[in-house]
Amino acid sequence: KLIFTTSLLLGTTITISSNHWIMAWAGLEINTLAILPLISKSHHPRAIEAATKYFLTQAAASALVLFSSMTNAWHTGQWDITQLTHPTSCLILTSAIAMKLGLVPFHFWFPEVLQGSPLTTGLLLSTVMKFPPITLFFMTSPSLNQTLLVLMAILSAALGGWMGLNQTQIRKILAFSSISHLGWMTIIISYSPKLTLLNFYLYTLMTAAVFLTLNSFKTLKLSTLMTTWTKTPALSAMLFLTLLSLAGLPPLTGFLPKWLIIQELTKQDMITAAVTISMLSLLGLFFYLRLAYCATITLPPHTTNHMKQWRTNKPVSAMIAILITMSTMLLPIS
Repeated sequence: KLIFTTSLLLGTTITISSNHWIMAWAGLEINTLAILPLISKSHHPRAIEAATKYFLTQAAASALVLFSSMTNAWHTGQWDITQLTHPTSCLILTSAIAMKLGLVPFHFWFPEVLQGSPLTTGLLLSTVMKFPPITLFFMTSPSLNQTLLVLMAILSAALGGWMGLNQTQIRKILAFSSISHLGWMTIIISYSPKLTLLNFYLYTLMTAAVFLTLNSFKTLKLSTLMTTWTKTPALSAMLFLTLLSLAGLPPLTGFLPKWLIIQELTKQDMITAAVTISMLSLLGLFFYLRLAYCATITLPPHTTNHMKQWRTNKPVSAMIAILITMSTMLLPIS
């Protein structure tokens, strides 16, 4: 585990601090190879399948990154990341990074992989593994095609919302929530890249809080989430607030990036895009509310097959407490 964690950190650091395309590619590869054993650790057929899917998509995306940088070097004679000027390589790079992140139309692998991996690995996949591609986006953002990015962003928000409506598996719901959040990050990347990073950091905070809470509950399905309210009532209540924060409701942290992004979009005179993506976040609100309902508000109307859980006296870990506090109280920093 130590080796894999170090490799993850190393790969991420190499990618985010590199100026040369080959270095960035090498960092992405180290990252992919380090997370694979963590996905397939349980040796369940589902986990192995998830690891295979993850490996294939990430390998294809890495190949596309190399291909776009080589095309650019062929036309311009330099390998600098920030100097990606050739239109074809910009297009190929956009699709490669979309594949890395799980943006629509390359999103199919992400829910499957998240469903096959344990909760802690799922947390790594939806936060740490998204960071290097987002930094590449950040560095190349001036030269990318804005129309394409906005289109992909709105489609991501739409599909992330729609496909999450019908899920009962919590990891899949969180995967679709991640896809729609990535839509919000992508729509603003060419206008105000700093907002993308801010959105990403806050999303990481909130997702980490949710994943770690669920990990301490040991829940994977909505039906088992219904019986955890007896275990640690205070933590369940805070999970409710964190989920609403992920949905982006005003007094909570999650509203801050949405607010700033909508403000920036209206400054850029993109009223229709702003209205569309705000409407589509309502779809997300529905399934967050359903998670929140299952976690705290309603008792199950019928007798469930699951045992009611004993209330634990074990104190909540400080990490979860800090993350939950930050993911509910940070709105005033705006």
